[in-house]
Amino acid sequence: MAVDLTPKGTRGGQMPRLPGPLMSGMNALVFRLFSGRLFFGMQLLQLTTIGAKSGQERVTTLAYVPDGDNAWLITGSAGGAASHPAWYFNLARNPDRVWIRVGDRKIRVRPESLRGAERENAYRRFEATTKSYSGYPQRTDREIPVVRLTAM
Repeated sequence: MAVDLTPKGTRGGQMPRLPGPLMSGMNALVFRLFSGRLFFGMQLLQLTTIGAKSGQERVTTLAYVPDGDNAWLITGSAGGAASHPAWYFNLARNPDRVWIRVGDRKIRVRPESLRGAERENAYRRFEATTKSYSGYPQRTDREIPVVRLTAM
């Protein structure tokens, strides 16, 4: 199974937009400061993808929920925005070129979209981790994607 792009929404919240270099610097700093520790109740990983349009390497810091010993769940909530985050498009376009950094480990992973009851159950795990995830589905009319990253 691959990463399936679901339709974007017609309504949703607004994520703050920062200039690219500032956002990259903040992502790196947050990961460095909180790697191995909880950040607002969440564990963090760095996701490295190849840009769907640019073809350039992109790195972002995301919350994750462990899914066994060699898998991690991430969600494209984007704070309940109407559009999916850019990294989600990158996963769909270049699923064979994805890595994560968890702590000091860099791991090549295979992304897979979760569907139906499996997606619902996985999203509930995010809601149990941090209350803010509970409000995101009410802000938007798009299906918030959940992706399993499995070590290769």
